[in-house]
Amino acid sequence: MGRTAVTPDGIAKPVGPFSTAVRAGDTLYLSGQVAQDLATGRMIEGDATRQAEQIFKNIAIVLGAAGKSFADVMRVGVYLTDLREYAAVNAVYARHFDAPYPARTLIGVAALPLGAAIEIDLIAR
Repeated sequence: MGRTAVTPDGIAKPVGPFSTAVRAGDTLYLSGQVAQDLATGRMIEGDATRQAEQIFKNIAIVLGAAGKSFADVMRVGVYLTDLREYAAVNAVYARHFDAPYPARTLIGVAALPLGAAIEIDLIAR
């Protein structure tokens, strides 16, 4: 089974040698997303909550380009530079998924690309 890149219009280009998302069969693997402004490609200002809102907007565009939605998400990885933001980020996260929720890992990290406070990746099917 091969892989096909999913590169939607309106999403900032990756900052490294990777695809925004890759489809293999009916599974979509979405690379980590940070809170880049869709118009400029630059990081938005704000805390992890505001950044999470932007990330979910960006993810919705990528999912839509692949013919998928948040209902198709099976696994999510969340990377957070300040674990004190856990509850606030959880509230944003909960607005985008319905039960049964996707499997999820949340990891505290020292730093993220572009100075982001949060990064999210996922697998949808």
